[in-house]
Amino acid sequence: MDNVMLREGEVVMGASTSDRLKKKRLRNLRESFIESLLFLAAFVSVVTTVGIVYILVSESLNFFAEVPLIDFLTDTQWTPLFADAHFGIMVLISGTLTSAGVALAVALPLGTIIAIYLSEFATFSVREAAKPVLELLGGVPTIVFGYFALIVVTPALQKIFPSLPGFNILSAGLVMGVMIIPYVASLAEDAMRAVPMSLREGSYAMGATRLQTALRVVLPAAISGVASAYVLAISRAVGETMILTVAAGSQPLLTFNPADSAMTLASYIAGVSMGDLPHDSIGYKTIFAAGLTLMLMTLALNIFGHWLRKRYREVY
Repeated sequence: MDNVMLREGEVVMGASTSDRLKKKRLRNLRESFIESLLFLAAFVSVVTTVGIVYILVSESLNFFAEVPLIDFLTDTQWTPLFADAHFGIMVLISGTLTSAGVALAVALPLGTIIAIYLSEFATFSVREAAKPVLELLGGVPTIVFGYFALIVVTPALQKIFPSLPGFNILSAGLVMGVMIIPYVASLAEDAMRAVPMSLREGSYAMGATRLQTALRVVLPAAISGVASAYVLAISRAVGETMILTVAAGSQPLLTFNPADSAMTLASYIAGVSMGDLPHDSIGYKTIFAAGLTLMLMTLALNIFGHWLRKRYREVY
């Protein structure tokens, strides 16, 4: 009898062990599948980036085989589609920097103020109501912002500045700044909320007010995250296309005056790529040269942002 019970116990124990091994094997298979899926996603991202860089560089080399690099960097005219062709990329860079400067003059201070308010002063109900509104503003298509700048903002500015042309950098930059505010406010607010409460309590214990604590304790402690928000905003402003295509005009002028009409790198690429230029023409190749310039500008900004975050993480 005891031997029979012992065998039954061994059978039950063996079955239980087998079930555990099967479950462990299935779990390992699921984890391996998820790891492979994540690796595939990362691999696709890397391959896509490498492909984009390869196309831009290879086509740009073909362009520079016909246009000297020194002329590309120093010429003060950009007329690649005219009979008397000029290829001065500084014309497009000036429009890009001017429009980005106007947008950042709006987005950075307002976004930072909103972030400080939501993080340090707003009640829970206000914060929960404001965050979705900011995210909704960030989700509006840029073409809508472009027509809003052209139809609403430009006429309003012309009442103040009668000589302002119908297409100008100022109105496009102001609306672009409003569009970028949610990016700055949301990321900066998240960085400030991540600051430990003990730092705030220590500041209050020393007699500081809420505003002093926010500006002198919380903001410096969250500076790496705030800097990331600023770099993202700058990259977003430099690469914006539709707002400037609609509202800033298509006149390639070397100007840093926001009241002028101008063309940017992104708006030029968008405008020319929709044309009927032959693929082997020099005008078509300018798209890739402008795209490479825009990519290098964005890369420089990202490298600077990475250095800035690393530096302030070490300090704070």
